[in-house]
Amino acid sequence: MDVHNVIRSQFHAALEMLRQSVTRCPDALWDDPAGNAAFWHVAYHALFYTNLYLSESEATFAPWPKRRETYHLLGPAPWPPYPAPEITEPYTKADILEYVAFCDAQVDALTPRLDLDAASGFDWLPMSKLELQIYSIRHLQQHTGELMDRLGGRAGVEVDWVGMR
Repeated sequence: MDVHNVIRSQFHAALEMLRQSVTRCPDALWDDPAGNAAFWHVAYHALFYTNLYLSESEATFAPWPKRRETYHLLGPAPWPPYPAPEITEPYTKADILEYVAFCDAQVDALTPRLDLDAASGFDWLPMSKLELQIYSIRHLQQHTGELMDRLGGRAGVEVDWVGMR
């Protein structure tokens, strides 16, 4: 079994479910801060960390070209002085779909090169690179599930399950 291909497949499946969620999100829900963050903000947060944790380390992180500082935070930063994100304008649906495609391409480009036995590369996550990828897929899917719940409960919109890609 090629573990790199399994990781790649599961990232693509989770990203496809997020893509469907974004595509099917009614305009009325896009910027509605149900819970603690707008729909687009939760999607962006999930994509930012997918992008980040595919990197070898924070130092080698190649962010999406349209990245905006602090937008990845859903609340105050967990480090002093605990700044809140400065959100001045939402991302559009087209922007977030572009970021999904960017992350999909990153999965294909970076997953085969991961040393799964190495340390995570992020000092705040003391685990192996393999565990980091599982952690990251879980994070992506948790937020995708949150968005799917909003879609189903507030707009009657369903998102298809994608088991593997």
